[in-house]
Amino acid sequence: MKASVDRQACIGCELCANICPEVFEMDEDQISTVIADPVPLEVEENAREADDSCPTNAINIEE
Repeated sequence: MKASVDRQACIGCELCANICPEVFEMDEDQISTVIADPVPLEVEENAREADDSCPTNAINIEE
């Protein structure tokens, strides 16, 4: 599984980084960035939850 973030859509709410810090973190511009590629098996469910929780649909998960 791979995760990506649309930097133009991200509003910096930090939900993804709070839900799945193993995969997402906020960069110096307070925009989410992916730090794990591929997504580790043990946190795939959390990565999906972060995707579902994103208020601007900035996260994309590819199975």
